[in-house]
Amino acid sequence: MKVGIINVTGYTGAELARLLSQHPEVKLTSVTGRSAAGQKLGAVFPHLAGLELTIGAELGDVELVFSAMPHKESAKEVIPLLKQGIKVVDISADFRLKDASEYEQWYGFTHPAPKLLGEAVYGLTELYRAQIASSQLVANPGCYPTGAILALAPAVKAKLVEPDIIIDSKSGVSGAGRSLSLQTHFAEANEDVSAYALEGHRHLPEIVQELKLLSGGKSLQITFVPHLVPMTRGILTTCYAPLVSGKNEKKLKELYMDFYKDEPFVRVVDSPPHTKHTLGNNLCLVYPTIDQRTGKLIVISCIDNLIKGASGQAIQNMNLMLGLPETTGLKTPAIYP
Repeated sequence: MKVGIINVTGYTGAELARLLSQHPEVKLTSVTGRSAAGQKLGAVFPHLAGLELTIGAELGDVELVFSAMPHKESAKEVIPLLKQGIKVVDISADFRLKDASEYEQWYGFTHPAPKLLGEAVYGLTELYRAQIASSQLVANPGCYPTGAILALAPAVKAKLVEPDIIIDSKSGVSGAGRSLSLQTHFAEANEDVSAYALEGHRHLPEIVQELKLLSGGKSLQITFVPHLVPMTRGILTTCYAPLVSGKNEKKLKELYMDFYKDEPFVRVVDSPPHTKHTLGNNLCLVYPTIDQRTGKLIVISCIDNLIKGASGQAIQNMNLMLGLPETTGLKTPAIYP
């Protein structure tokens, strides 16, 4: 099966190409990138020279497309593909939110196809597996929401926590993308940790949307504070919420184990995970515990922001959409050290 990537020249696009190069059931035959059109892929990314692809201005004949365009720009590329009957995994935010008005508030543009927001399936496989398998358009989740939602989903669905939830996330600089910026300049980011977007991060409405659905529509008060840390990739998320009642850590662990028992890419672990434990693979590691002094739930999750937080999850969704085993091409263990 032939697949293509729109905008291969970003970190997510390059990771998609790398992962797809090892996929046994699909072939990457077409890649685009406006700034590098006409160049060999290996000239832009030497580690991908073995693919022997030329970056084009337009896609060739493909059955499924990954759009790695920025928000607002991606929808323009995706809509014509859907009209042609081509399956799409959109890695931007353009189809994640169900309420079109939120795009004006959080992303600063009017959505060009509000009807498609109802048709798109949110691509968190652990929650929407059946819907993804039958969908033509999957909205790949954001990196921060992936770690946060997977950390909180069992507790929120079981109504174990009060609605006041705090999510503290720390991400490597690759989450900011490949474009140059002062914030991710080496001299600025090295030996420094900083919080940002305290007025509200664009991933917040996505987190609220999905956790509210899990809670059965219950109103939630979610505080989300992201941080930039001086490493290339990885997200460590720590979530806090008051428990409704009880402080039984054993039952909490059993709840999480049962919730994720059949999930190939979520592991409930026995000790707090490190970002290096997921470096380069598609796993999300989750560690739930209880602060016995305060009666608060604490859940820690770790993902690689470019794999489970983006490209790996996109391939996980592609596998389902094409009727392939979900884990195909994604069984790589973490890189160590």
